Amino acid sequence: MISFEPSEDQLIEHAAAGDASAVKTLLEQHRERLTHMIAVRMDPRVVQRLDASDVVQDSLLEAHEKLAEYAETRPLPFYPWLRQIAWQRLMHAHERHIHTKQRSVVREQTGMMMLSDDSVQGLAERLVDDGTSPSGKVVREELQRRVRGALADMSPRDGEVLVMRYLEHMSTSEIAATLQISENAVRMRQLRALQKLRESLSDEDKKNQT
Repeated sequence: MISFEPSEDQLIEHAAAGDASAVKTLLEQHRERLTHMIAVRMDPRVVQRLDASDVVQDSLLEAHEKLAEYAETRPLPFYPWLRQIAWQRLMHAHERHIHTKQRSVVREQTGMMMLSDDSVQGLAERLVDDGTSPSGKVVREELQRRVRGALADMSPRDGEVLVMRYLEHMSTSEIAATLQISENAVRMRQLRALQKLRESLSDEDKKNQT
């Protein structure tokens, strides 16, 4: 007999109706992905005091409590909704452990936070072409400095699209839902950000050669 796995929509309906097995399946299938998102985003100062798995566990518990409400309204596709809960948990963790209530315009508008050196390095390795990459000419720290500079020079949302796409591995539709823009706008921002990053690295190489 052929058995069929329930779809995500079916799991949501069953979970909202109180099916404990559906709740567990629905939430656990996203645990690893959320843990990766938190690890990418967590400020190095917070890493020393809080484990990403703790943020994820709290996020899943909150999602469990809100599943019935979510099933009624469906404000976002499921993963972007779940990620939003985790994001708010992470933001509060940063405020609590870094002892600041100040929120930058970037953070309010797009959710961009300081990336760790490993995250910046990972972004550089995925995005920088061999023809423009300084990786063979400069040390790791210098490459990270250049990429951070390039991100700072582009619009916050363009930079956020790069992080979501290449570090969080989100789909175009998920990014669009999260940022509340069209999928075409996501593609345009991604293309523009890639061009900006590579031009910035290339321009700095040219300056260093003169």
